[in-house]
Amino acid sequence: MALFGRKNDGATATATREVDPALAALTGAYTIDPSHSKIGFSVRHAMVTNVHGAFTEFEGTLDLNGTDPAHSSASIVVTIASVDTGAPDRDGHLRTADFFDAEQFPKMTFTSTSAEELGGDAYRINGDLTIKDVTKPLSIDLEFNGAATDAYGNERVGFEGGATILRSDWGLTWNAALEAGGVVVSDKVKLLFDISAIKTAPETV
Repeated sequence: MALFGRKNDGATATATREVDPALAALTGAYTIDPSHSKIGFSVRHAMVTNVHGAFTEFEGTLDLNGTDPAHSSASIVVTIASVDTGAPDRDGHLRTADFFDAEQFPKMTFTSTSAEELGGDAYRINGDLTIKDVTKPLSIDLEFNGAATDAYGNERVGFEGGATILRSDWGLTWNAALEAGGVVVSDKVKLLFDISAIKTAPETV
């Protein structure tokens, strides 16, 4: 089911477009459900293994347009201090000015600017990622997992996917050399997204 379409350039837009009724029914505003979603990361440590972590506090919205999917959008706000790698000392270090400087820059944000259909249920969401005081473009590849009504009557949609970034692009440059060569923390970081969002009831006038 095509949920996000190619960016509409105006002059190249087709005059008519066949709309899947099931897709059109997904049109609306959705709120990300943190209790059934995960925003995580993975980074190589000491050149030999991966450290996995997540941010446990975040909020976000999706605005899906099933009739014109290219106009769908997404935004996410993450609380930096909620970083959790399963090691309190390491988490504390990540919150310091060596890395995120959570006291001065408490939030990390992503705001979409466009979307592309890659084929099947695969999509690419393009947008701006802000960490600390640095904003740079980021593209996230996602798979649409489907839509369903849960046991409480909520209309849900689900996505999962990720992106790979260089943390130094956002000013996260701290590192230490290993005696045997190499560094403690890789510059490359994999971002992981597993999103469940609930459709918001339309406002009544």
